[in-house]
Amino acid sequence: MKVAPRRVLPAAIALGLAAMLSMTALRAAQASDAAPPRAPDTIYAKTCGYCHGHNVGPVIRGRALPAEAIEMIVRHGQGAMPAFKPTEISPAELSALAKWIAASKADSKEHGQ
Repeated sequence: MKVAPRRVLPAAIALGLAAMLSMTALRAAQASDAAPPRAPDTIYAKTCGYCHGHNVGPVIRGRALPAEAIEMIVRHGQGAMPAFKPTEISPAELSALAKWIAASKADSKEHGQ
């Protein structure tokens, strides 16, 4: 009598994937707990402004974009914009950043932003 190993393999793969996802979530939680959240203007200057302040990407400040839309695009990407993981911008940082951008005034042209 043959035992079908196919049924065991998918279960083992699923269990392994679940363990990997749990470890990834734990690392993200530990990373976000370890460091205090960065200020929205700091995140914008070091991450967003590189493209959005130098005519590479669309202007996003001063447009009254909804914070919820900003969060969705930052997390999932859109077009040429990459998605940013929670390990890159924590949920708390993203929420504060999105609100900051939504309420921001347009960048002044003389500062090149």
